[in-house]
Amino acid sequence: MTSVEPSADVSERASIGAGTRIWHLAHIREDASLGENCTIGRGAYVGPGVHIGSNCKLQNYSLVYEPARLGEGVFIGPAAVLTNDTYPRAVSPDGVLKSADDWTPVGVTIEDGAAIGARAVCVAPITIGKWATVAAGAVVVKDVPAFALVAGVPARQIGWVGKSGHRLHPDGDELVCPETGERYIKDGDTLKEARQA
Repeated sequence: MTSVEPSADVSERASIGAGTRIWHLAHIREDASLGENCTIGRGAYVGPGVHIGSNCKLQNYSLVYEPARLGEGVFIGPAAVLTNDTYPRAVSPDGVLKSADDWTPVGVTIEDGAAIGARAVCVAPITIGKWATVAAGAVVVKDVPAFALVAGVPARQIGWVGKSGHRLHPDGDELVCPETGERYIKDGDTLKEARQA
């Protein structure tokens, strides 16, 4: 059953999946789509037309601007921001206040299982690959491969992570997750799951 705190502002035109919980002061805009069993924290913002898959968590005060698309099982940390304006300005070059018709929003895509750390900023347009991890405070300005661990300003890849989020360790020609034992193989600049015997 869906649960919405009375202080949350949820558009009647938003689609909210079963089992989703929306906490105090969250704002869900028109035509946003949230899957099943999501948790939307206090003060979080979901822009118009944003798509969020099932089993996602948006922590307190995270900001997900349109036209972002989040896959299944995505984690957005506290006060993280997904931007949507490549050339942000309040006014046009002649000093006139810009309206919604004066710019084209671009989105951040976050694939299944990926995690964005607290106060990280993802600068659109970019894609964060499946099961990748963006460290707290990072500023991401280019695409992140699946399973990559990125950190810093601007964010750079510093390693690989498995589905559990733990950093992978080398073991011969493969990388192994210390938590689950899952094994991975590098394929050029990407990582893929090793076939299990």
